[in-house]
Amino acid sequence: MRRGELDDLVAFATVARARSFTRAAAQLHLSPSALSHTVKSIEARLGVQLLARTTRSVAPTRAGERLLESIEPALNRIETGLSALSSWCGVPAGTIKLTVPQYAAQTILAPVLPKFLRDHPQISIEIRVDSRFSDLVKEGFDAGIRWGSIVEQDMVGVRVGPDMRLIVVGSPVYFERYPAPQTPSDLSDHNCINYRLLTGGGYAPWRFARDGKEYRPRLSGQVVLDDPELAVTLILSGAGLGYMLEARAAPELAAGRLVQVLDDWCVPFIGHHLYYPNKQVTPALRALIDTLRWKGEPNESQSRHADYDPLSASKR
Repeated sequence: MRRGELDDLVAFATVARARSFTRAAAQLHLSPSALSHTVKSIEARLGVQLLARTTRSVAPTRAGERLLESIEPALNRIETGLSALSSWCGVPAGTIKLTVPQYAAQTILAPVLPKFLRDHPQISIEIRVDSRFSDLVKEGFDAGIRWGSIVEQDMVGVRVGPDMRLIVVGSPVYFERYPAPQTPSDLSDHNCINYRLLTGGGYAPWRFARDGKEYRPRLSGQVVLDDPELAVTLILSGAGLGYMLEARAAPELAAGRLVQVLDDWCVPFIGHHLYYPNKQVTPALRALIDTLRWKGEPNESQSRHADYDPLSASKR
């Protein structure tokens, strides 16, 4: 192999997995134009088109897919071998690439990262804040954080946060105009602020349970959105009822700016877990896992806790 060819193959594989020159360039710390030039040079040298490009997307051609399948195992072994070298000196080092939803970024990562980075000066962290589920291997991430403990067969999940609950809330202004719902079925008569799923395009269901039965009422409302903080603003203004994380609503409830309803119908669900591929873990990722690992009390009754992503249309 000639000098530089390995770097070129890494560049091609990164674009093929990310399906975007912009995202791949960010991962490789290159400019998109430089990365595009590198891929074009590979294609010219091999005499075959590896990536099909449009104004909106990038995808491997059949030749590109075949090349990616043949080189990806070797590239993964090289990356694992290089990462493992840091264990020889006893100091975790390298870059950790994470994908996390906004709430986890603020409540799980933000409180611990300043001290973690001070304690591990040779570790750097790249974080993509995104509520969609990501294919860690395909998109080049080392780990992700999501609600629930159910992961794919080739993944490992580690609890990093407490159990949580979604509750129904409205502002006092709203309840001056409408009576409080007594059961989930009453929500059909209310203006509910719905959250649109980032994957699938449907609405996130409002889940309730009582006496061992689960309820998902049919909802109606004037507003559909995909930003939880905008939802909070609208709920506070009296635009409708909302389905919020209890921890996020707590300050507003304590101040009297929100009123909770249907409390007996809202049940806990299993909290955030960090998940990662079931393969050799780098010392840097192991150090982060040990830092984030949840050290709170275990669940009192696992049977009362749902195990799902509350922003997913179905259980995982």
